[in-house]
Amino acid sequence: MKKGIIKNNSLKEHIDLLLSLVILLVLLIMEYGLQIEVPVYVLLPINLLAYLLAGHSVLRLAIRKSSRGDFFNEFVLMSIATIGAFIIGEYEEGVAVMVFYQIGEWFQDIAVNNAKRSIKALLDIRPDIVTIIKDGNDIKIPPSEVEVGQVIKVKPGEKIALDGKLLSDAATFNTSALTGESVPETKQMGDKVFAGMISVNSSIEVKVTALFKDSKLSRILEMVQDATARKSQTQLFISRFAKVYTPIVFFLALAVCLVPYFIVDEYVFQTWFYRALVFLVISCPCALVVSIPLGYFGGIGLASRSGILFKGGNFLDVMTQVNTIVMDKTGTLTKGVFKVQNVKANNINESELVMITAALEQHSTHPIAQAVIEYSDGSHKRLQVSGVKEIHGHGLAGIVDSKDVLAGNTKLLKKYKVDYPQSLNEITDTIVVVSIDNEYAGYMLVADEIKEDAKQSIDLLHQMNIRIVMLSGDKQAVVDQVADKLQIDEAFGTLLPEDKVEKVQEYKNKGLRIAFAGDGINDAPVIALADAGIAMGGLGSDAAIETADIVIQNDQPSKIPAAIRIGKLTKRVVWQNIILAMVVKVTVLILGAGGIATLWEAVIADVGVALLAILNAIRIQRMKL
Repeated sequence: MKKGIIKNNSLKEHIDLLLSLVILLVLLIMEYGLQIEVPVYVLLPINLLAYLLAGHSVLRLAIRKSSRGDFFNEFVLMSIATIGAFIIGEYEEGVAVMVFYQIGEWFQDIAVNNAKRSIKALLDIRPDIVTIIKDGNDIKIPPSEVEVGQVIKVKPGEKIALDGKLLSDAATFNTSALTGESVPETKQMGDKVFAGMISVNSSIEVKVTALFKDSKLSRILEMVQDATARKSQTQLFISRFAKVYTPIVFFLALAVCLVPYFIVDEYVFQTWFYRALVFLVISCPCALVVSIPLGYFGGIGLASRSGILFKGGNFLDVMTQVNTIVMDKTGTLTKGVFKVQNVKANNINESELVMITAALEQHSTHPIAQAVIEYSDGSHKRLQVSGVKEIHGHGLAGIVDSKDVLAGNTKLLKKYKVDYPQSLNEITDTIVVVSIDNEYAGYMLVADEIKEDAKQSIDLLHQMNIRIVMLSGDKQAVVDQVADKLQIDEAFGTLLPEDKVEKVQEYKNKGLRIAFAGDGINDAPVIALADAGIAMGGLGSDAAIETADIVIQNDQPSKIPAAIRIGKLTKRVVWQNIILAMVVKVTVLILGAGGIATLWEAVIADVGVALLAILNAIRIQRMKL
């Protein structure tokens, strides 16, 4: 529940729970504390009111599930057991079961909502307004009203709203919203451009070739919805446990009522029917339905303090079952920021090469140019630069301290007929090749940095016997290089968003339990499709963060093995609670069936177990990873 934003139905449920708890406590104090006898005709309607206030949602779920043929679940068991308590006159017990259950659910809701408070709401990343050129005038209209064939204008830093063809001579685009990769693309006149691309440094004109609803970006968002629909909601453990526990309890209760007919000399139906109802009331898993949600509460709380936001307790379960983790490259395993990795100078000092190149590159807004400028550490500022011109798709030419300087790719040197070592053509990373006075002067290797904890994360996951797969839109050679450094099991490059979806579906079809970690909108469809979708929340797109089941706040891949450990830790504590509750429960059930244990002895035992389970569950939040 977000601060200052409370839904009416949520507020009503909390008021109902509070009222039922107050009524229960007052009645218990009057009957057992003050020894005041309350007439049945007063006691029954008051308890019935408290019961309905606390249990109306459980009763609704029991009816809905039963109508679909699903009789064996915790809601049906709680409903029958509590109604049985009313039939045999133990009204407070019936109310108490519902109140305890709702308190347990409330604790888990608090944990989930606290996590969600840190998660941004999904924003439609498509532009709301687009500028079209009509009769020589700029007109702003919603992109949904733009027709095929119209010309739109996009300013530097703006996002293209619709797919089209570039009418301007050339332009550089940030395509990370579509590809997830940080390397900008340069497009020439007539090339296709897509919605979601950002014009880096020039005002451009684009002829629209597809309607707003048919754009590549719209199709990605549709894929997110389709993948989410195909992804079945994982049940919480209590639901799976109830499918086994409930039918056993039902048939045992039936046996308590009917079997004595064949083995007891003086069989009285009313006596054994009463015992069967007592058996059902005792069997109601009150301690379980309180302690299990609290176990998940503890796990979600521990994860939140570790910078990992789980959107539900069921995803703690899923992370314990994952055997394959698929990861995006840029922004997940790498920083998504260009850095100069290496400098090779030819007949010139390396520091002088960097200084001259940075002096020229300061006239460009290209991310690679910015990496060179940052690497120079300000040394270039004392040089005189003039006559700078940008050759689109090639690089820069200009005069630096009376020297003719070229800085760009190998195509630039070919254009100016400058000889350079042919071995440069085999380098897979991005390079800035430099010539001074028409002679090759060296190059700088510019690449995306691998995150500091990426190798450690992969090693930890391998120790957990988890297979690692990397999917990327980057060149296969670059992908292979990163995969080799990190010792990733499989790596696939040059993938579009739909290709990533196909790959993950392939793994799922093989029966593998998949967690996918990514950060861009291009990753959102795969995040939605995976059994557990993990988003890098620090720099990740809104679409990825909203679609994900788990959000890593600080973008560190080492949080992925931590999330698995938290899931396993939570599962261990939950199992401890289950075993404790079941041992006590079975003991009291046997005594109750034999008429030895009374209903209130069962209640005391159940409440005692619930308290121990609660303390054990809360203990998770103090544990160290």
